[in-house]
Amino acid sequence: MSVLGLMNIASRILVSEDTPHVDKDGHITTASAFLPERAELIYGGIAAVVVFLMLFKFAGPPVMKAMKARTAKIQKELDGAAAAKTSAAQEASRIREAKGDIASERARILAEAELQAGTLLSEGRARLVTELADLQKKAESDIVAAHSRVGDELRAEISRLSSAAVDHVVTGSLDDATHQELIESFITRVGISRVGASA
Repeated sequence: MSVLGLMNIASRILVSEDTPHVDKDGHITTASAFLPERAELIYGGIAAVVVFLMLFKFAGPPVMKAMKARTAKIQKELDGAAAAKTSAAQEASRIREAKGDIASERARILAEAELQAGTLLSEGRARLVTELADLQKKAESDIVAAHSRVGDELRAEISRLSSAAVDHVVTGSLDDATHQELIESFITRVGISRVGASA
């Protein structure tokens, strides 16, 4: 049934309607306190149907398109959130693995450092023992050399002092004649020894 057919039916109902109700004061009233007049119901119903049809025909597709776009946008956001959650879980797993790798690397570096420290300590102790032995030998040789040098210096000093003392004693106790005789006898001995050497 078309809209024109509905309007034709409504006009027939209105024409057959009784005259309006008038109260004792002369005001027009409706037959019911809750329902409107029959004509208002018909025209209002027809207008509502027309408005709903127009809305369905012209506003329905954009509304459906907007709803689909909104659904797609929400689905895209949900997919993005799920992808971000998966990426974050993978990143957390990589971080945990890296943390484990860091812990093992740290343990390995500490073990290597402890081994190197032990090696350096043992090498340092061996070097110190060797250097200490060398220093002790050098000190002993320096002591022996100093002892020998002091002994030689002491002997030389004693020899010098004795020679000076002998010269002093000899010079002081000899007179000129004895001194002259000793010189001549020395010259004679030197001469005899030269002659014997040349022969």
